[in-house]
Amino acid sequence: MMNYGSGKAPEPGPGTPGPAIKAADLTVVRGPRTVLKGLRFDVPRGQITGLLGPSGCGKSTLMRAVVGTQAKVTGTLDVLGEPAGSAPLRSRIGYVTQAPSVYLDLTVRQNLEYFAAILIPGRGYADLRRDYVTRAITDVDLESHQDALAGTLSGGQLSRVSLAVALLGTPELLVLDEPTVGLDPVLRRDLWNLFHDIAGRGTTILVSSHVMDEAERCHRLLLMREGEVLADDTPDALRHRMDTDTVEAAFLRLVDEATAAEKSSATATGSSSTKETSR
Repeated sequence: MMNYGSGKAPEPGPGTPGPAIKAADLTVVRGPRTVLKGLRFDVPRGQITGLLGPSGCGKSTLMRAVVGTQAKVTGTLDVLGEPAGSAPLRSRIGYVTQAPSVYLDLTVRQNLEYFAAILIPGRGYADLRRDYVTRAITDVDLESHQDALAGTLSGGQLSRVSLAVALLGTPELLVLDEPTVGLDPVLRRDLWNLFHDIAGRGTTILVSSHVMDEAERCHRLLLMREGEVLADDTPDALRHRMDTDTVEAAFLRLVDEATAAEKSSATATGSSSTKETSR
């Protein structure tokens, strides 16, 4: 595997199509809580965009909206030129959830053969399915474990099986929900090497994490807090704008600024209410 990149985005070529994901006024309300609050952002094609922020800030909800499995979504959300969740996108997007979505009583190859048969049904496509399965196993470096039961694999290997399923059919967009959570530093490094290898072939990757050092491995960042996007920029530009050495320090400064602005607004509102009452 190649070493992961330095966060430098590939240069777009002439005639490059529009963004892989385009959101405007994207809102999700669940019960009494507004989980996503009028988000507006673009995700460029052929790059790794990191969706980062603390647990509970809305990252998984946003990813479900992108793949079309989130209810009560309002606003505009276009994915690969189509409305999110539309039928033409089903074979163009690979989605990896936080929990491994494979059958533990099947081998690695059997899992992939099963999902390939769903993706490309029909007897006439057996050779194509076989090629897809073999390529996916090679991509995630599990050739030596392809005949092992999924239930006997380590956590890192299970994550690779889930990723292999998502890679079947060469998707244009990969949506990865905290794929490295709970993994040791070596496994995390290896997975990020793989992500950069996949992106190098032209696949767009949207990957979430609450581990801020992973931000340095992305071409672009969406930093979230409490259902809002605090920053949409490259790691270098973000560090420069916030005058910090790391993305984590930049994020903390952005959080402090947002918190201070909220307190100032609350104080002004309270003062205004007091004046109105005294009249």
